[in-house]
Amino acid sequence: MKMKLTLDGIKDKKSWEAAGVVLPSYDIEKVKEETKEAWEKAGITLPGYDVEAVSEKAKKEPGWVHFGIGNIFRIFIGGIADTLISNGAMDKGITCVETFDFDVVDKIYAPYDNLVLGVTLKADGSTDKKVIASLTEAIKAQSNVEAEWNRLKEIFQNKDLQMISFTITEKGYALKGADGTYFPFIQSDIDNGPEKAGSAMAVVCALLHERFKAGKAPLAVVSMDNCSHNGEKLRNSILTMAEEWNKKGFVEDEFVAYISDEAQVSFPWSMIDKITPRPAESVCKSLEELGIEDIAPVITSKRTYIAPFVNAEGPQYLVIEDRFPNGRPALEKAGVYMTDRDTVNKVERMKVTTCLNPLHTALATYGCVLGYTLIADEMKDEQLNKLVHEIGPVEGMPVVTDPGILSPAEFVDEVINTRIPNPFMPDTPQRIATDTSQKLAIRFGETIKAYQRSEELSVSRLEKIPLVFAGWLRYLCGVNDKGEKFTLSSDPMLDTVCPYVAGLKWGDTEVHEQVVPILSNEKIFGVNLYEADLGELVEQYFIEMLKGPGAVEATLRKYVL
Repeated sequence: MKMKLTLDGIKDKKSWEAAGVVLPSYDIEKVKEETKEAWEKAGITLPGYDVEAVSEKAKKEPGWVHFGIGNIFRIFIGGIADTLISNGAMDKGITCVETFDFDVVDKIYAPYDNLVLGVTLKADGSTDKKVIASLTEAIKAQSNVEAEWNRLKEIFQNKDLQMISFTITEKGYALKGADGTYFPFIQSDIDNGPEKAGSAMAVVCALLHERFKAGKAPLAVVSMDNCSHNGEKLRNSILTMAEEWNKKGFVEDEFVAYISDEAQVSFPWSMIDKITPRPAESVCKSLEELGIEDIAPVITSKRTYIAPFVNAEGPQYLVIEDRFPNGRPALEKAGVYMTDRDTVNKVERMKVTTCLNPLHTALATYGCVLGYTLIADEMKDEQLNKLVHEIGPVEGMPVVTDPGILSPAEFVDEVINTRIPNPFMPDTPQRIATDTSQKLAIRFGETIKAYQRSEELSVSRLEKIPLVFAGWLRYLCGVNDKGEKFTLSSDPMLDTVCPYVAGLKWGDTEVHEQVVPILSNEKIFGVNLYEADLGELVEQYFIEMLKGPGAVEATLRKYVL
């Protein structure tokens, strides 16, 4: 008599007992039901589908692979799959692949059977809690570990695989440094070939080569990272790796042709928007009080701060170019906007240049100078609240890009009145102030250029955007509005720009020489602010902010209220 170690298998008690195996004396089904009741009593929604069946089908017939398995993936992308499975629109989960921090697999996926506790933080203080069970297999992208590498090859050789997606951050696509040469680890991947791939782009290119060798089945390669023209960035990096390998004889000309043909291998563009901060202590404590064990965050060896739960805001947007040569799940049934490339681009421009990102940047730099540690608290400040209302709905809206599928007015209204003020979102100005120099050109420069092109609008109407620039200059001084030093958030331009303002003192009224190299830098602002007739105004605001302690607040009060 053959016996299987499954819940169904142990129902045949006689066979197990004949084999001398002691089975549980309690009613397993009753225990399962009581356990389910305990979770539901705690206000946590459990999966309504057969988790094991969904997982097994994904392992046998993988249809969707995702690279970069951190927080936004777990609650947003995983949540989309969970919804589709729950609604009967999909019958298998997502295969999860980590390319950078392998501790995430060992410490967060494996110990919790790939389950995620998603916690949605509402503005009224309440939460929605749901166990997401759509993440079915977690694999480390390690070419030097035979079992992991062979499993990935097997998946990519499967003709039924429809899409691979990514949340690896924009940095994950970068192949070259500022000097135009390949990063050493990329050069190593180029020199060593597909079988020794290490970086994310090399790993994906190597696996696409496996798919090519197995029959050239089509595939959609979908970046879901929060960056402009993400599909184009991903395609360029994969193609570059393939071309370099081709030069060295590692891959065929036909392979390069295969991934160059978007009828075979497509690289759809997308726009993603959902604020997913690091796990909050308050959320962890509330879950522990409900009786949930082993839920505390961990810090990995790669400094990833991650927990078995993910806390995030409720509003979320995912817009994807509908280009899937091997078919796709019915993503639209889970709220995903499926559209064309031009519309994706317009949605992204709407968000990044007008309706969300500029407001965040304004709050970030001023928040640091004014001593705030929570973005939501800044919206209680009358001056800062009015400032973001002026930047977005007033100065930005006349030149906003309207994508058609989303209303810019409704989007920015939700941002200002619901999303940013949410006091239960543990998002900080210090985090958002990271890399500000890299953000100003797209977040504000595009609006300035649109005004310059307009026959009806004058740049002279822009008064609050220059105030943001002056606030950034004041931020670069590294002294808060009380006169105390603070630590600037990381930014690749700090060593370049900070020395210009380092010598300024309280009461200085001559700042032109110091700031002209900054304000005239088109790489920072997208335009030369003096040529745009805004440089002098920024200087004026900045001088007023240097009068002494309290001058930043006084300047905001003077020009905003």
